[in-house]
Amino acid sequence: MIATILRQAPVDRRARVTAWRQLSDILAQRGNQLGDGDIRRALHALAVLRPHVPEAVRRDCARAIARHGRFAPLVALYANDVPAVSAAMLREVRLSEADWLALLPATNAMARSVLAGRDDLPEGVGRALAALGSASVALPQPSIAEAVEPASVLPPKLESVAETAAPSQISELVRRIDKYQSRRGQPASARAPRRSFCFETGPDGVIHWVEGVTRGAVIGLSIAEAAFGGEPGTDAAAAGAFRQRAEIVNARISLEGTPEEAGEWRFSALPWFDPASGQFRGYRATARRPQHNETPYGRPEAEDPGDSIRQLIHELRSPLNAISGFGQIIAGQMFGPVSQSYRTMAERIVADAASVQSIIDDLETAARRGSPPIQALPTEVVDIGAIVNQVESDLAALLADQRIEMTLTRVGGPFLGRASDADVRRMIGRLVTALVDICEPGGILVGQLVTESPHDDMLQLRIVRPAAIRFATAADLLDPGFSPEGEAPGAAVLSLGFSLRLVDSLARAAGGRLDIGHNALTLHLPSATSKTDAELEVQQGE
Repeated sequence: MIATILRQAPVDRRARVTAWRQLSDILAQRGNQLGDGDIRRALHALAVLRPHVPEAVRRDCARAIARHGRFAPLVALYANDVPAVSAAMLREVRLSEADWLALLPATNAMARSVLAGRDDLPEGVGRALAALGSASVALPQPSIAEAVEPASVLPPKLESVAETAAPSQISELVRRIDKYQSRRGQPASARAPRRSFCFETGPDGVIHWVEGVTRGAVIGLSIAEAAFGGEPGTDAAAAGAFRQRAEIVNARISLEGTPEEAGEWRFSALPWFDPASGQFRGYRATARRPQHNETPYGRPEAEDPGDSIRQLIHELRSPLNAISGFGQIIAGQMFGPVSQSYRTMAERIVADAASVQSIIDDLETAARRGSPPIQALPTEVVDIGAIVNQVESDLAALLADQRIEMTLTRVGGPFLGRASDADVRRMIGRLVTALVDICEPGGILVGQLVTESPHDDMLQLRIVRPAAIRFATAADLLDPGFSPEGEAPGAAVLSLGFSLRLVDSLARAAGGRLDIGHNALTLHLPSATSKTDAELEVQQGE
């Protein structure tokens, strides 16, 4: 297996990402069973690939490997990566005491600081860390680190430590991971209301990393310039502190997004500098919701961000309908003869307008997400099996063009669902198309349409995760801005994250849901053939 992968020299970014994931997964699961030659070649290949693989991909792989990997050399490779990747691995990975003791000499101070904060390591590893001395660890002692309040960057106790010792550039990262680790991988609907998040900026003040809220709400905002007129961004206090490279304390930042994210937050931040050159590298910050005494009395509630989207959609429909109408007039030669070239152009315009209209419909549905339902759940009965057949037929040309083999088998039956026919077509069509778009050419997409028993009140469409999203967390997959590395050039205009969020919204409106599992995505829809409790009692009595 290793030799097969290494024989295929990666020539582009997508191939390098695929090779990185495959080699990491093989070493994590079977490293202790491989020969020394294969191990050396695989680790050397990973070291060569690392500069060409995005940090986000390496971090996601580290999170996945940490849950099941037990191969110490691979852990050492990840432990000596950039801080975000190293910490993602070392916070959860489990090794034997002998492996930990062999690994420690090969780790840097940042990696040992992560390990010093764990309380589940073997006793011998703790003694070895203590023997290395506090100078070899980039964090304060664990007892001090545990005393940090989650919602603040520098509480009084940590400030006294910062005055007597050089502040760690990694401590904030480690604390963030510790805080959010338990929440990572849960669906957004299952989380508690967001009360805090963390972010980092570059030297230009633009936020390039965030943890705790969706990336689309924060990424790209700048703390170097004040935002005015209700626009998302920070206040003038943050901008002034940025110019002086000074500490930022309880500055305001306003966000747009879902109701859980939109509105005013308060953040505190510290500048950090390259330890070798002293060059300013940006800010690391923690944001929280303001306390009651920090909000002026009587301030009106923030306007529903969906209102502005709905207004924009309303203003887009009129010119789009006009363009489509004129295109149909030209293509149909309603006002007189038209040359073939103009008719072909008009037909293309009509088709493009229909595609844009579909996108607008999806945006309108997303804008209604989270609003209270205005009607009861649908009672229409639809043949979901027939709809799946139609989707397979509609995608036949795309599958042939991309050389993708799609197999959606049926288990059980009949496949009658209780939902709107139009909504089911949109859900299944959007879900399958989005997953086809991220499949590699020559790949296979496998799924099942299932009715497990007469007692089950849900039909299930299960589709195995394509390789491009094998290690992605549920939070990432439901992030409207998420698009995996290597997405096909012909992919839909709207991202994979938006598409999955839309499918989940439509499913919940129909009384179902979209589950993001470890191996598969499962669309649940209410069954029209399930038996009620009363019917089951009568059947059992007979």
